[in-house]
Amino acid sequence: MNVICSTLNAKYIHTNLAIRYLKAYAAPEYNIQMREYTIKDPIMNIVSDLYQAKPTVIGFSCYIWNIEETLKVVNMLKKIDPSILIVLGGPEVTYDTTEWMETHPEVDFIVIGEGEQTFKQLLTEIETAKNYQNVHGIAYREEGQIKITLQMNKLDLKELPSPYRFLEDMAGLGKRVTYIETSRGCPFSCQFCLSSIEVGVRYFDREKIKEDIRYLMANGAKTIKFVDRTFNISRSYAMEMFRFLIDEHLPGSVFQFEITADIMRPEVIEFLNQEAPKGLFRFEIGVQSTNDYTNELVMRKQNFSKLTRTVTMVKEGRKIDQHLDLIAGLPEEDYSSFRKTFNDVFEMRPEELQLGFLKMLRGTGLRLRAEQQQYVYMDHSPYEILSNNVLSFDDIVRIKQVEDVLEKYWNDHRMDTAIEYLVTSIFRSPFDFFQEFGSYWDMQGWSRIGHQLEDLFRRLYSFLEQKSAGNLEVILGLMKYDYLKNHKYKPRKPWWGPTLDKTERSQLYKQILENRQFLGQEFVELKLEEKDLYKHTMLEELSFDLTKFLATGEIDQQPGYLLAYFDPTNDQTLIFPFKELK
Repeated sequence: MNVICSTLNAKYIHTNLAIRYLKAYAAPEYNIQMREYTIKDPIMNIVSDLYQAKPTVIGFSCYIWNIEETLKVVNMLKKIDPSILIVLGGPEVTYDTTEWMETHPEVDFIVIGEGEQTFKQLLTEIETAKNYQNVHGIAYREEGQIKITLQMNKLDLKELPSPYRFLEDMAGLGKRVTYIETSRGCPFSCQFCLSSIEVGVRYFDREKIKEDIRYLMANGAKTIKFVDRTFNISRSYAMEMFRFLIDEHLPGSVFQFEITADIMRPEVIEFLNQEAPKGLFRFEIGVQSTNDYTNELVMRKQNFSKLTRTVTMVKEGRKIDQHLDLIAGLPEEDYSSFRKTFNDVFEMRPEELQLGFLKMLRGTGLRLRAEQQQYVYMDHSPYEILSNNVLSFDDIVRIKQVEDVLEKYWNDHRMDTAIEYLVTSIFRSPFDFFQEFGSYWDMQGWSRIGHQLEDLFRRLYSFLEQKSAGNLEVILGLMKYDYLKNHKYKPRKPWWGPTLDKTERSQLYKQILENRQFLGQEFVELKLEEKDLYKHTMLEELSFDLTKFLATGEIDQQPGYLLAYFDPTNDQTLIFPFKELK
């Protein structure tokens, strides 16, 4: 019997852990082939590839991001060869299972919930007696009727075989994200999240997990992402794993975790700040909302002051980047309340702030009780909300405008200095800056076209000009500073016009060579010649004292200059601000 487990990932760099567990658990009785694609791949290419493998059974791992494309593949396969048995599994089809079976007659089976043992039992029945009522946790068809069997008890995770030892995975380990889970389940009951449905947390064998991580690193894995819903729910367990990863990581390794920030103890953060190498760990923290009533309605316990303490301590340690999540559209979170949530969280200046929109996932409490808040949402995945009793579609459109520019202008860190000045000194709040700029961006039609780096600078400056923003010359200088310091090479044509003519530039270069000490000891030690200045530097006139601003944040309206040196040896840019040379 030829069995394939397949899925459509969101991107090529992603890997699907579920089909690897299915393959590992089914061995040695069944030698399952794995076939991964992306949702951007042409459907005909996917169908052709699967069909040519001549499968008896194909199992698809289904999620909100791939279900629509997966069903297109399934429909075409069944038209081409009705004898292929189609099995769906995964969180997207575990709920409303009867509806899926009724709506899609081309689907032969659905595996409900945890799939390792169930899928193997199903394969055995397909190959032998075909008594599908003997398989726990499936939906199937019998004489035109849809039948559903009871799910079995949860698996003992300590007995599951490793999903990481397949030879076909070795070549891509360094190029893709490797996902690893050390537990299943979540102790919390957030009504918008599928993880809350499973009661309790079960753990895998710690020593087996460590051996898997050693194996993955030894074979080239660089980015390893833990998919545990609350990695630090057990402090002793988290500390043991942090210690292990600090002690045994290989150069270039990066480990990502989803943590619950308000339960992380200060001594744990102090340990990480002291012991962890910079860049080894990355934290993802779901804040979602700072509105207490909203959190109460979704049964989400959160101490925002403790969360703030954790995020601040981690940030001050300068070792770990943090990615914080917000969800627009939660119950009773209107536009004004969401503005406050955004500003509350932005105040912590996370390295990334992800602004997402509530998805009414099948099986969640919010979807089951959607009428209470008059939720209107998409009929098809990703089931994103369109409105509710306190948030109109107009409000959602406005918040999406914020999301668009937030991603480009904060999360990508192209112009941190200028943005920081804008959100603290020019606009009423960070949210107001991103909202006003996002609305202008959308009005110009820029959300529908591509962007070069220079375009992003020009478009921000165009918005500020149109708004007649105060201190425009200062903002322009800060934008130039951001643009130059983030370049590894001398730009051929920067996005602004020249501020110095050739004569002025030549005179300044001459003065710099005669007064090197005015640019600081670091510049003196470079020992640059005149030809180096012309070839590897840029000079810009500024309307304020950049040195003082970078040291204190204060604007001193005394004209100055900026020299950017694009070091050809070390692929880095050094910035030397200075005032008039006398």
